[in-house]
Amino acid sequence: MVEALIFDVDGTLAETEELHRRAFNETFAEQGLDWHWSRDDYARLLRTTGGKERIAAFMAEIGVEGVDIPALHAAKTVRYTTLMSEGAMRLRPGVATLVERARDRGQRLAIATTTSRPNVEALSLACFARPAAQVFDVIAAGDEVAAKKPAPDVYHLALDRLGLAPGACIAFEDSRNGLLSALGAGLGVIVTPSAYTAGEDFTGAARILPDLTHFTE
Repeated sequence: MVEALIFDVDGTLAETEELHRRAFNETFAEQGLDWHWSRDDYARLLRTTGGKERIAAFMAEIGVEGVDIPALHAAKTVRYTTLMSEGAMRLRPGVATLVERARDRGQRLAIATTTSRPNVEALSLACFARPAAQVFDVIAAGDEVAAKKPAPDVYHLALDRLGLAPGACIAFEDSRNGLLSALGAGLGVIVTPSAYTAGEDFTGAARILPDLTHFTE
């Protein structure tokens, strides 16, 4: 029996990427930057994992230097969590039921994400109406590891904190980078493509499903 379920956050638990894009654009405007990321821009930038890394990639594209990336990203995180607290997000279909059933079976729940802990907390409060620590036994976030997805670091961290071998767990992802990260840590992976990842190459996934309402354990 699987002892733990390990979830990615953005795109997997909820379709958060449009809210992230809105938060980026509103923060750019607040900071006096004439940047605006369209859906096509953001789809391209999502190939780079991590918000600070995404900003750096965009600056390299347009040949801009001298922006305080950590400060800009921190302001964006505040904006994102504010939008989340205002009720701008809900879980993807099947997530809440799967989490509830896992708890009933005594399975443990974990997060392995490239996003930051404040973003995980904001989503948990908005979508589960509880602090993240009351929903998930373990949280491994992108700012806690040396290399972000597709590197396997964050999954290794989650497994270490769970005290479990990869074969005792299953991962849930929505993107190719997330899939490669989980596979690199030796996990079986269920993929539910999201709005920004549909059409990516998910070779190696145990199953590819429209959403978790289609997941038969």
